[in-house]
Amino acid sequence: MKSRRFLLAAVVVLVSVLVAGCGGGSKSSEGGGGGGKKKVTLQLKWVTQAQFAGYYAAKQKGYYDEEGLDVKIKVGGPSITPEQVVLGKQADFGIDWLPSMLASRDQGQDLVNIAQVFTRSGMLELTWKDSGITSIGQMRGKKVGVWCCGNENELYAALNKNGMDPKKDVTIVNQPFNMDLFLQRQVDAAAAMTYNELAQVLETKNPKTGKLYQPSELNVIKLQDAGTGMLEDGVFVRGDWIKDKDNQETAKKFLAASFKGWIYCRDHVTECTQIVLDNGPTLGKGHQTWQMNEINALIWPAPNGIGVMDKADYEQTAKIAQQFGVIKKAPSADAYRTDLAQEAVDEVSAEGENVNANDFKKVSVKVTPKGA
Repeated sequence: MKSRRFLLAAVVVLVSVLVAGCGGGSKSSEGGGGGGKKKVTLQLKWVTQAQFAGYYAAKQKGYYDEEGLDVKIKVGGPSITPEQVVLGKQADFGIDWLPSMLASRDQGQDLVNIAQVFTRSGMLELTWKDSGITSIGQMRGKKVGVWCCGNENELYAALNKNGMDPKKDVTIVNQPFNMDLFLQRQVDAAAAMTYNELAQVLETKNPKTGKLYQPSELNVIKLQDAGTGMLEDGVFVRGDWIKDKDNQETAKKFLAASFKGWIYCRDHVTECTQIVLDNGPTLGKGHQTWQMNEINALIWPAPNGIGVMDKADYEQTAKIAQQFGVIKKAPSADAYRTDLAQEAVDEVSAEGENVNANDFKKVSVKVTPKGA
């Protein structure tokens, strides 16, 4: 909505009204001009990469503009906790894994998941083909690498499910956020995300052959298939903020535009990869192309419609989080809501977009040395 600047006084009044209408969120803006649009801020979980392509696409393709929003996207990093940024009113929306948000709630912080964009877990354990370890159940007595600080819970749940105590029946190795231990065969199995560390291995030359490692040299064990996958990237807000009817409308608009961004990235992998690259990532084009393809596979198919939380998946994540002490008690029923995401899905669907993509298939991506 564009204001008409007939009189300076009118402009001052209009601007004052717009600023007051921003609620408890951030007031700064980045690019896009804004005009009479509602300014909101999104805090990402990590640095610019295809993991967040849908939001960058929604901004670049004008979907946020069409919903009357001026969206600032703030990158994350190792020293940034999205939950704290949102609680500190430096962002209206945050992206993080569901267990992290539940842990914040467990500590008395008022946060609510309003859209579960990733439908399934992207966490893996990798083993070498010649190890003979093709399942979690074969890891007894082995050195198993996994990241610390909450990232280990899917693996621990899978070990428990196969009759193993993570502290007694395997040797857990605290794995850094690279694949060096695995590549040097210092662990029998290593944690990896489908969209990142798996690619890191395949982008590395095998010193024995002088060629890149091949998928045929690996066993890929999906925690989702093991039955202990936990939900990852979701959109959350402050509980007090989302109680306001105007903010609910803003959230619905934000979700509708974001969903259209993700739909665009599903159908335009190459262009969306370039959109990410245009926003200054630290990873190469080859790696980002792989990541875009794999991220799509975590979102699609979306049986309930993109962003609409599946109750059973939520309960599994909450159960595992409580089992391993991420949360002390079961989360209350208001830890998430589906109404806003459902309304956004209905809007996007009414515009003719495919919000489920039940026939989704990944494209074929060629691995490049070092992800260049």
